[in-house]
Amino acid sequence: MIKSMTGFGKGESVTPNGVFTAEIRSVNHRYCEISVRMPRIFYLFENDVKRLASSVLKRGKIDISVQWDEKSAVNSVPVLDMDLARGYYDAYNRLSKELNLPQDAPLSLIMTQKGVIKEMSSGTFDENELLPQILEAVQVAVNALDAMRLREGGALADDLIGRRKQIADWSSQIGDRTPLAVSEYRQKLKARLDQLLEGAEIDDSRLAQEVALLADRCDITEELVRLASHFNQFDEALKISEPVGRKLDFMMQEMNREVNTIGSKSNDAFITSLVIQIKAEMEKMREQVQNIE
Repeated sequence: MIKSMTGFGKGESVTPNGVFTAEIRSVNHRYCEISVRMPRIFYLFENDVKRLASSVLKRGKIDISVQWDEKSAVNSVPVLDMDLARGYYDAYNRLSKELNLPQDAPLSLIMTQKGVIKEMSSGTFDENELLPQILEAVQVAVNALDAMRLREGGALADDLIGRRKQIADWSSQIGDRTPLAVSEYRQKLKARLDQLLEGAEIDDSRLAQEVALLADRCDITEELVRLASHFNQFDEALKISEPVGRKLDFMMQEMNREVNTIGSKSNDAFITSLVIQIKAEMEKMREQVQNIE
C-alpha cells in the first residue's frame, strides 16, 4: 500500500522528571529531509531522533519538535542555595552596620531573594538516562504520522486507479478508431481525386500506395502496446509496500511520452480529441503522484 508524504503525528512520554511531547509534520519533498527542534540540553540526541524517524519515514520534508515540560515533574521539592542565602545575609548585616540599623536580616527577606529557593525535581538526573523516554515519545508520534500517511495513501491509490482506468478506456477507443481513420482517409482521398480529375480513371495501385504510406506514418500500435504495459506496471507499483513515489513519477513521464507520440502521428480529429483528454487526466495523475512517498 502506498503512502502519502503529508501528515501529522503527536506522542508523549511521562517520566518521573517531566513529560516529553513530540510533534511531527511532513510535507512533499524530493528526498528525505529531517529537521529536529528540542531543548538545548537534549541536542546530543538529535541524531538518535533522526535515525528513528528515517527508519519509518523514507521521503518528505519532516519537521520534528520535542518539548520538555519539567514543571510537570512529580515529587518536586524546593532546593535551598545556602551559599547564596549567606551572601544575602552578610550583605544585609554589613548594610545595617553602615546605616546604624539595629535589627538582623529578616528571614522572610532572605528567602524571597532570587535564586535562594529553587523548585527542582527530587534528586538530580542524567540526560543520557532520558534518551529512552525521548525516543518513546518520538516513536509514538512517528507511528501516528505513518498511520495518517498510510490512510491518505490509500485514498491517493483509489484516485489514481480510477483515472488510470479512464485513460485505458480512451486508449482502447483510440486503438479501435485507428483502422477506421485509415479507411476514411482512403475514401476522402479518392473523392478528392475524383473531383480534381473530373471523372478520369484513377490508378488504384497508386491510391493504395498513398493510403499505405499514411497508414504506416500513422501506425500507433507500438505506442498503444507500450502504454498498456506501463498501465500494468503502474497498477503493480501501487500494490508495493515500499516507497514507489519516484518510480511512479518516472512511469508517468514514460506514459506521457507515448501519448505525445500518438498525438503527433494522428491526423484524425476524434483521436486528437481523445489524446487531449488523456493528457489532461495524466496531468492530474502526475500532481497526485507528487504526493506519494
